Amino acid sequence: MTHTARRMFELLEPICLVTYFADECNAELAALGHRTYWDGYFASRAAPLGRVPAQVVHAAFYSFAEGEAARHIPSAWETIPPEESVAARERGSAASLRRILGAELADSPGLLRAADLTTEAATRAPTEGRVMYAGMRTLPVPGDPVARLWHSATMLREHRCDGHVAALVGARVGGTEAHVLEALEKGIHPPESFGRIHHLPKERLAAVMDGLRERGLVDTDGRFTDAGRETKQRIEALTDELAAPPYDALSPAELDELVAELEPITATLVAAGSR
Repeated sequence: MTHTARRMFELLEPICLVTYFADECNAELAALGHRTYWDGYFASRAAPLGRVPAQVVHAAFYSFAEGEAARHIPSAWETIPPEESVAARERGSAASLRRILGAELADSPGLLRAADLTTEAATRAPTEGRVMYAGMRTLPVPGDPVARLWHSATMLREHRCDGHVAALVGARVGGTEAHVLEALEKGIHPPESFGRIHHLPKERLAAVMDGLRERGLVDTDGRFTDAGRETKQRIEALTDELAAPPYDALSPAELDELVAELEPITATLVAAGSR
């Protein structure tokens, strides 16, 4: 099932990425009154948790540096209710998918079947220890097949992210450290130039790199050591293992069918860069 979890991640991630890469979601959130991309991001992604304080959002998201959540939460909800933000995220994401896929794919029996099977998996996993996933489970499942496919893919993404956080915590790898390891895996050097962390203060990034060197995970040049590469591989393997339970809800034949129906959808999104 770990192989299945990895394959499903590869197939579903481009569906989820329209939320962050395409224009429609940001436009919907801006129309509500969110001033910046990050206001809309934090307000809409955290919305299923309810009006929790910034410390809870920081803990659940895990990968953001100290203080980043507090720049947006709870101020992003002061004039825009969380439920409006999460609804705008769904509308914009579904609109992006429809535009990129075109009518032939978006209205196809294959997409409808993919939405049904993805929803079956996404609504059957245990919620214990899965904070972001549990929050998504409280939201109504959309009736429109395109919106339902996005919603269920995003539920599975949050389920996987919750497990990834658990794997990182178990490996004693912090959120910013995790971005460094990801950058190195992607071949980005220096890893401090990675787009997700390059904006952080140089002193903060230097302290993170020093800590990774002290633990033997990166070398003096800021590249993977054997121990660092093994740690990253172990985290990813455990993430796949923890992401597998939702797919127990599908039979082997249904899993094969889901993969077959998702492949043309994902290929179209990958070709467009999910934009």
